[in-house]
Amino acid sequence: MVDPAREVTFKKETVSKLLMLFFKDDKSKVSNDTVTLMAEMLRIFVIEATRRAVKHAENEDCVGVDLEHIERILPQLLLDF
Repeated sequence: MVDPAREVTFKKETVSKLLMLFFKDDKSKVSNDTVTLMAEMLRIFVIEATRRAVKHAENEDCVGVDLEHIERILPQLLLDF
């Protein structure tokens, strides 16, 4: 079972500011539904990256996940999304 204290979440304000970085027009706005959807997509992306990094570390008989494990799974993760 997932520990609620360790649940992956993103602040909507942060997601909104990140989205705004990609707009050319400063007057552009992002709806609440868009921010909610993007936050959920980011949550799924982070969970998948974590799972793949853990699996990679287990395959190498490592006790924990290092930055190296994350770097190794990033190319396949970015291709899948």
